[in-house]
Amino acid sequence: MEIMQVDQPLVCTRRVQGLHDTSLRVLRDCNNAVHVAVDPVGCRKGHWVFTSSGSAARYAAGNFGILADLTICGIIDFWEPDES
Repeated sequence: MEIMQVDQPLVCTRRVQGLHDTSLRVLRDCNNAVHVAVDPVGCRKGHWVFTSSGSAARYAAGNFGILADLTICGIIDFWEPDES
């Protein structure tokens, strides 16, 4: 699991069958790298979230048919990132 911040929604009009109607979000990690994750919890821009990656991401998405490699598992209510 990793903590990331939601940067913006990602809108795709055409998707492979394995992504169904899932919401997608652009996330940034602590190194400012950009990632795309499925969002079954309904995050908004600026939220801090924790994620699951790899094969565990499919379980976290709640539907084993969703082709997910990174899934948002929850919204963090309070957390201050270490500035160092």
